[in-house]
Amino acid sequence: MMRASPRGLRDLGVLGTLVLLAMPLAPARAQTAITRDDIIAKLDHYETDATVDVPVLRQQVLERSRLRSKNEPPPQKRPPIAPDLTSLPTFNADIQFDVDTPIVLPDSYQTVGRIADALTQSSLLPYTFLIVGHIESTGRRENNALLSQRRADAIRDILVNTFKITPKRLQSVGLGEEQLLDPARPNAPANNQLQIMLVGKLADTAPPAHPAPAAAKKPPKSMKKR
Repeated sequence: MMRASPRGLRDLGVLGTLVLLAMPLAPARAQTAITRDDIIAKLDHYETDATVDVPVLRQQVLERSRLRSKNEPPPQKRPPIAPDLTSLPTFNADIQFDVDTPIVLPDSYQTVGRIADALTQSSLLPYTFLIVGHIESTGRRENNALLSQRRADAIRDILVNTFKITPKRLQSVGLGEEQLLDPARPNAPANNQLQIMLVGKLADTAPPAHPAPAAAKKPPKSMKKR
């Protein structure tokens, strides 16, 4: 039996490497791109206006995030801070931010653009929306509340300033880790998702109920008392 020379083995190794490099890589698991119609389908279910006091909710989130009691339950056992929000029509958006900042990464601008496109379609144009930020349960709890608020504000600012959505249609609140989207896995990336919720109908500017009374006419000079 003939044995391959060392040089021959080396040549075969180089050839094998070239073949492997030439082979197409196995495609990663493809993510289905979110479309405008997907967003509309999630949000277009208005029934009645929701009562959401956003400034009060922001304060509640901050106060609860500062709790340091030994009896405070772990993240997976905390009750949601705003359970009424879970019944609203909602779209969950996987928007990527720079680490520990409210800076939206370029790859996520397409998602924000599709949200804007959906909000300007005729079926959603009459409504107002709440942008809700969340953070996974890592790091300091209070910092998570503040960062989630900054990220919700950032998305609102982009929708208003870049995509020209009228500001009166959008509010924002950050829930931090006080209402986890995946409570069973508090550190899961799913808890970083941002939510768009349909809150109510846009208030129309109603005309005055009665026309303003006409100004009283001055009597003619001939009618003035002498």
